[in-house]
Amino acid sequence: MAHEIEQFSDGTAAFVSAHQDAWHRLGTVTTSALTAQEAMQLAALDNWNVRLVGLNATELTPDGVATLDVPSHRATVRTHPKTGRPETLGVVGTDYVPVQNEEHAEFLNYLVDESGAHFETAGSLRDGRTVFLTMKLPQTMTIGQSDNVDLYIAAFNSHDGSSAFRIVVTPVRVVCANTLRAGLRAAKSKYTVRHTSGARARIAQARQALGLTFKYAEEFEKAAQRMIEAEMTTPMLRTVVEQLWPVSSADTDRKKTNQRTRWNTIRNLFEQADTQAAVRGTAWAGYNAITEYANHLTPVRGTIPDLKNAARAERVISGAADDVMERAFSLMTV
Repeated sequence: MAHEIEQFSDGTAAFVSAHQDAWHRLGTVTTSALTAQEAMQLAALDNWNVRLVGLNATELTPDGVATLDVPSHRATVRTHPKTGRPETLGVVGTDYVPVQNEEHAEFLNYLVDESGAHFETAGSLRDGRTVFLTMKLPQTMTIGQSDNVDLYIAAFNSHDGSSAFRIVVTPVRVVCANTLRAGLRAAKSKYTVRHTSGARARIAQARQALGLTFKYAEEFEKAAQRMIEAEMTTPMLRTVVEQLWPVSSADTDRKKTNQRTRWNTIRNLFEQADTQAAVRGTAWAGYNAITEYANHLTPVRGTIPDLKNAARAERVISGAADDVMERAFSLMTV
């Protein structure tokens, strides 16, 4: 897939990143941690003024063009951050309430105050239809003796009605900037936020989301520790891979070839990659081989390296590989 980070006619992109982060250094990269205001400004997310506008339909009739009202829906419109002109983002119901990007950042500021986190990335996808901000928590989890995992919070909001405002917990393995989304039964990794107008309610919701984040981190660390203590052989890993990407005898030759290529890549990561050296031969190494493949080595369209890197980074940010990683975790956890 081509990446969907918003590009502007002046050559800039709606993306900012602090330091060398987990998202492959796309867009503007700063040398210090970001504040909410800096993230908004540098990613061109401020002053959009997302609003609802009435809709009309037109029909060509024998008497000319008839204009019809659409009373049950509204268009969401923003002020374009570069041109200043109004731009339609989507069509929503009459009960839809826009959440401004500034409110998005304000909400996350409550998490900063509570946890000591700092803003890491911010950006716009799909020409402004989806925006995201990520924060890095100060805590680092250590799995085994030396495998460090950082914890990120990513918050997404859509302006076209396609999704709610949501917070996602994203562990990232430091050695290969590899996102490790896990489907843990005892802890949520996603939290949907109701949009309310009261600051007190927003603070309460932020604290609840942060509490779920720490619960998730605690359960993730325990599960990962069990995996690093469990032996895994190459045939055992192949069984998991075949369950994740099943291929039958009736499938096309192309699908069978893709299966062989995928397996050879994952096996090489498991058996040979430097990123697995400290955990070789464990269920944790097998899980990392699968997630490293899902996030960084899954084929993407195109031949331009920067665009391919951007597409892969967007998979990490948007959670396109979450389903595979969560199913892998369920199959391999002990």
